[in-house]
Amino acid sequence: MRTGDFEILDDRFKLLVKVAAKVEKLFEGCRWAEGPAYFPAHRVLVWSDIPNDRMLRFDEASGATSVFRQPAGYANGNTVDREGRLVTCEHGNRRVTRTEHDGRITVIADCFEGKRFNSPNDVVVKSDSSIWFTDPAYGIDSDYEGHKGESEIGACHVYRVDPASGAIRIVADDFVRPNGLAFSPDERLLYIADSGVSHVKDGPKHLRVFDVSEDGRLSGGAVFATCTSAVFDGFRLDTEGRIWAGVGEGVHCLDPDGTLIGKVHVPERVANVAFGGPKRNRLFLCGTTSLYAVLLAVNGAKTF
Repeated sequence: MRTGDFEILDDRFKLLVKVAAKVEKLFEGCRWAEGPAYFPAHRVLVWSDIPNDRMLRFDEASGATSVFRQPAGYANGNTVDREGRLVTCEHGNRRVTRTEHDGRITVIADCFEGKRFNSPNDVVVKSDSSIWFTDPAYGIDSDYEGHKGESEIGACHVYRVDPASGAIRIVADDFVRPNGLAFSPDERLLYIADSGVSHVKDGPKHLRVFDVSEDGRLSGGAVFATCTSAVFDGFRLDTEGRIWAGVGEGVHCLDPDGTLIGKVHVPERVANVAFGGPKRNRLFLCGTTSLYAVLLAVNGAKTF
């Protein structure tokens, strides 16, 4: 049942939305919007406009948008760590960085066993301060989202950076194109998208779910859900473990049992989402050329 900007596929979705709420366009003028990260202390959202090699900043209080950083290393995914600092995946520089409180940029990871990464894509920080990121090859496929180049590693993996030693290890090595990732609210599960259909005929366009051990190792990896509209790109979870994922027609909401229970329709393809606002119940959406937001009747899982 379609009601305004929402499509209810399962009664479980009815309590998650207010049908009177609308998807609002907050900014337009991007080439490919990605990687939203919300900073509650300042009520601002930072996101990437990859082909324009810039990062933008939306002020929730004033509604104004400004340039946060340009050039930005063809930044893609962003997140906020446990100390309120920005962590960024940079396609162009083929690295993961952290912006310190004084504005300095610290390189967290730029190579594995002496070989440069492909183009780190999305990143999350666990409560133990370990940093997890995906490394597909989208940023080196052409000059559109980075710098065209060869893969030195020769494959696309998922990595973990140890919070104490800074050591980097592969935690998943059987993906075609690992993309978005996020932990369950209790951090016992890690969901990872594979958008490999972009490069392989009949390739993966699904989410997989892994069990996370106390020492930061993954097991399992079964397919959790297959996308019915383009691919799963970036996603985030609410407090009850439901997944809100960017897809071709907007946002898909998946119950913890994997059922697609509802959709948020957006005029453009959505790459990534982030919960924000004072109550974490405003879902920010990075559409192709625009930033959108919609107020929900649920709260995003607390990740900082």
